[in-house]
Amino acid sequence: MTPEPANGSDPGVPRHLAVIMDGNGRWAERRRRPRMIGHRAGARAVNTCIDFCLERGIEALTLFAFSSENWGRPEEEVGALMKLFMNALEREVEEMHRRGVRVRFIGERERFSDAIAQRMAHAESVTARNTRLHLNIAASYGGRWDIAEAARSLARDVAAGRLSPDAIDEHAVHARTCLADLPPPDLFIRTGGDLRISNFLLWQLAYTELWFTEALWPELDAATLQSALDDYARRQRRFGLTGAQVAVPRTETSE
Repeated sequence: MTPEPANGSDPGVPRHLAVIMDGNGRWAERRRRPRMIGHRAGARAVNTCIDFCLERGIEALTLFAFSSENWGRPEEEVGALMKLFMNALEREVEEMHRRGVRVRFIGERERFSDAIAQRMAHAESVTARNTRLHLNIAASYGGRWDIAEAARSLARDVAAGRLSPDAIDEHAVHARTCLADLPPPDLFIRTGGDLRISNFLLWQLAYTELWFTEALWPELDAATLQSALDDYARRQRRFGLTGAQVAVPRTETSE
């Protein structure tokens, strides 16, 4: 069965937008500034993206903030990123709550310091009942880790006799992955010019439309995001069906 159109009756607006925010370091290097200046500029672009989603009625936004592999970056840069992350958690949570944004973090939270983990939990608790926008921050996250965690969860249930191996199917695995309670991303955007998904939401992106731009993340503006939505609206999403099948007029399918 073909999924319902994104955002209710408007197929041109995705319900769920996933974004890789790439290019902060290069943005700074082109200006002969330290890489952390780029990360600070990138934090401002996050607010631009959130504003855009709220204005367009997009239901969920998932941002790739820090990958499992990013822990291998120079210690000085990782430390500065953690400080920036901590400051953002302290500064932005009340504003997100005021605007009806629910904040959630996905990833290996155990790898963060206790102070950051506590701030994460606080942000989630304060905004838990908000529904205007589901903002998911992928931090210390990897798509392979997500699938492996789902497999471990299922294996524990099998070992305990709570689940039969024969009951493990696509739906069972999906239910144990991050963001299982949300619709899968309709549109994926990556800034910075690289044409790859870099271990981000590997399970969830199976039928997501991909859109890439040369613009670096700190350069993000509403016009760039609208270009992505305009391109998305022109695409035909088939989900394994033929073009003719999904092109059947609504008047015929509604009878």
